[in-house]
Amino acid sequence: MAVSVSTATLLSLQLQLERSTGFASLKFSASTSLRFPLQLQRLQTGKPKIFSPGRQLLPRVEAKKQTFSSFDDLLANSDKPVLVDFYATWCGPCQYMVPVLNQVSSTLKDKIQVVKIDTEKYPSIANQYRIEALPTFIIFRDGKPCDRFEGALTPDQLIQRIETALQVKQ
Repeated sequence: MAVSVSTATLLSLQLQLERSTGFASLKFSASTSLRFPLQLQRLQTGKPKIFSPGRQLLPRVEAKKQTFSSFDDLLANSDKPVLVDFYATWCGPCQYMVPVLNQVSSTLKDKIQVVKIDTEKYPSIANQYRIEALPTFIIFRDGKPCDRFEGALTPDQLIQRIETALQVKQ
């Protein structure tokens, strides 16, 4: 790893180290080779670690990729009600909903099927259901919409909304 540092920065850094540690440990020559003190050599570079000891990890839920000849075919052939998440990859609240949908999908796996539709890849489906805000969720029962809502929700709020929608008879 190459580091470009001015002499003034080095002198400032050396003074700060002398004050904090009580000794001067930066050494540099006319050829500008540097030896950083041990405290600075331990600094980590690169991407931060995702795992931290106090952080709880949720079980990984793999999406089941299926191919259908049409969206209507998917809705008609589903043996359970379908929750459709209309999203976009650039949408912050949509990204927030990814782990929420994974959790809800595993919690309600016997009651509902979760499907994600990228509105940028499938604009005709988004237009058909007049998707104007993201994320938009539509619950389909027997191939027809029975509930619609927009915006990010917590897992508990989403589960409550789904269970309420499924209890209401059409």
